[in-house]
Amino acid sequence: MSDYISLTGISAVGFHGVFPDERRDGQPFSVDLKLFLDLDPAGRSDDLNLTVNYASVAASVVEEISGQPLDLIEALANRISRRILGDFPLVNQLEVTVHKPNAPVGVKFSDISVTIVRDR
Repeated sequence: MSDYISLTGISAVGFHGVFPDERRDGQPFSVDLKLFLDLDPAGRSDDLNLTVNYASVAASVVEEISGQPLDLIEALANRISRRILGDFPLVNQLEVTVHKPNAPVGVKFSDISVTIVRDR
């Protein structure tokens, strides 16, 4: 399917990481999503019930970022994908990118991210 809704830069503070200070102090994370679904029914009818409410999706992502800490951003991406596929049945496939721009890697960089793609 080629139709998708894109949400970019959903941001919140999370406490994910393997180091004690990451769990104690937290840091900013951001998430980009592509939600693949058939947008024709909503486009023809102008009916919100025939698409995905992206405000609800964004709120779900913020809850996952700020929720239970995980060691890896890979695990956070997976948790977000499970939540979206579970809560929004019109989504057939999604792409989740989790950004951790302040990761403690000891060298200068602009961003570290992981991207996963999951199908229903």
